[in-house]
Amino acid sequence: QVQLVESGGGLVQAGGSLRLSCAASRRTFSMSWFRQAPGKEREFVARITNTYVDTLYADVVKGRFTISRDNTKNTVYLQMNSLKPEDTAIYYCTCGVWSLNNDYWGQGTQVTVSS
Repeated sequence: QVQLVESGGGLVQAGGSLRLSCAASRRTFSMSWFRQAPGKEREFVARITNTYVDTLYADVVKGRFTISRDNTKNTVYLQMNSLKPEDTAIYYCTCGVWSLNNDYWGQGTQVTVSS
């Protein structure tokens, strides 16, 4: 069992920045961020493996968001810059203990971008 605790969400104006954090109760192979906007399906945002160099981004956030991790703290970060109103969503952290699967999910943190 892995517990994931997200933090860092909030309200920001368009063009602003936020940094989300997700602390895991143990080290995992991969950690990812997904998001779900009202009335929409949950969608992939970004992923990083414990090799650091292996990252993947959704096209809609590429160039604006950066995923990173600190293996000494079992924590993944999502730096979000140039935020747009369409980035408004609940952001979820997920992890794969030994693979790229999404084995466990956090409770989510709300990000609201005002125009």
